Amino acid sequence: MNLSYIHPDAKIGNNVKIDPFSYIAGNVEIGEGSWIGPHATIMDNVKIGKNCRIYPGAIIGGEPQDYKFGGELTFVEIGDNTIIREYVTINRGTLTSGRGTTKVGKNCMIMSYAHIAHDCHIADNVVLVSYVGIAGVSDIDEYVIIGGHSAAHQFTRIGAHSMLSGGSMIGKDVPPFIIAGKRPLAFGGVNVIGLKRRGFSNEKIDEIRDIYKVIYNNGLNTTDACDKVEAMFDETPEKRMIVDFIRTTKRGIIRGSVDTIDE
Repeated sequence: MNLSYIHPDAKIGNNVKIDPFSYIAGNVEIGEGSWIGPHATIMDNVKIGKNCRIYPGAIIGGEPQDYKFGGELTFVEIGDNTIIREYVTINRGTLTSGRGTTKVGKNCMIMSYAHIAHDCHIADNVVLVSYVGIAGVSDIDEYVIIGGHSAAHQFTRIGAHSMLSGGSMIGKDVPPFIIAGKRPLAFGGVNVIGLKRRGFSNEKIDEIRDIYKVIYNNGLNTTDACDKVEAMFDETPEKRMIVDFIRTTKRGIIRGSVDTIDE
């Protein structure tokens, strides 16, 4: 006898396993091959992709913790092959943010006790280590890793392929391709190991390193530094990603380290 509750309107894919004492609300879709562990709670207006694993105690689709929320119809979307570990909470979106949907991409690992607030957009292949808290309307790009016990201010952006140390207090935007640590959070160099694991060539990593030398080691403000990068470097996707990220930041980017970039 399975003691879980499954709303009759929920859409459950083929080969989905739902363990006892879990709760599946209405207007929920669960893709084929997924597993919902015991005591997991999937609330209204949630779409979960294929081959996901939702561990005990996780709560997905709870109402946003936002005084402006008025009960409007909002959503959570979880991509294929994503793992959500014990006691993770992922809240629905709000319409006042202009988004209405909280999104977690494909192939993510959201470790125990992490919190993803309303209207956050988490891209593919992201890892949030245990006890990470991401405040509302934040954007985390692909292949980001955030160490445990870190906290991100609302409206924060974290660029692709960046890695943040445990205990990071993320109050400003973190550009792509870097490692960051210390308090206040600071640039710590290029994420060389991560980039090599993802197939970036030594030449491409050197280009990224040289761009960040201009941004962080020349005593320039970000506008002048981006202008100098535009003038000095050939057009590449990596250069464009870095410059566009910095030019469009609203919170400003994290400061440079007191240490210089290794040659």
